Amino acid sequence: MWDQALLITAVSLIFILAGFVKGVLGMGLPTVAIGILGLVIAPVEAAAMLVLPSLVTNIWQLVAGPSFRQLSKRFMTLIVGICLGTPIGVSFIVMGSVNLVSMGLGAVLAVYGLMGLLRPHYSVPGAWEKWLSAVIGFATGILMGATGISALPAAPYFSALNLRREDMIQALGLSFTVSSLMLALGLLASGTFQMAVAGSSLLALIPAFAGMFLGQWVRDKLPQEAFRRCFFAGLVVLGIYMAARAWQLV
Repeated sequence: MWDQALLITAVSLIFILAGFVKGVLGMGLPTVAIGILGLVIAPVEAAAMLVLPSLVTNIWQLVAGPSFRQLSKRFMTLIVGICLGTPIGVSFIVMGSVNLVSMGLGAVLAVYGLMGLLRPHYSVPGAWEKWLSAVIGFATGILMGATGISALPAAPYFSALNLRREDMIQALGLSFTVSSLMLALGLLASGTFQMAVAGSSLLALIPAFAGMFLGQWVRDKLPQEAFRRCFFAGLVVLGIYMAARAWQLV
């Protein structure tokens, strides 16, 4: 149905948009890309095409920040939790309706974003952080493996730690990198990610990075308070979009 040149243009624009959202908010590339890509190509092909752009942009987001070593050491228990939880999530996918899970996650994400805009104060006591990071990482890994969404509960948790803007972005990059890598390994082990689609996934890096760099430029121009509002507003939009799309597929 789609002319080849038109299809390539459409896919490129989708990855530019998804990369832009990630550049501004530090998250959202898989949610935006997989939802819109499903309108022009098969969902399985869309998911496979997303593997490398998601993984590589997450790695870039992680290493480009100023506090890589400090954050990696601080959130080591979270990393371990993600590594343990993701394989469980991948196996869980065959046990129930992923669409229902995604719909619930989207609703929670939207509510959390709305609460953030209303500015109630949440904080995590320092004495809780080490063990709570492990729990959050484990839960994030399970949800990532089951749905491909790695924003919950990691994003609300990092926000509750009152991290600075760049540390927040880099901590999200850390969580998403580990989650994406574990998911990619799981897909390779299960044979879901075939090398035949690796070329398309590799080419998708170009528009994804173009959009991401543009989004980063916009983010750097934002004051801290404006970034906070954009971040929580982005959670609301992404959550509503995720829930609405899952509702249509139920």
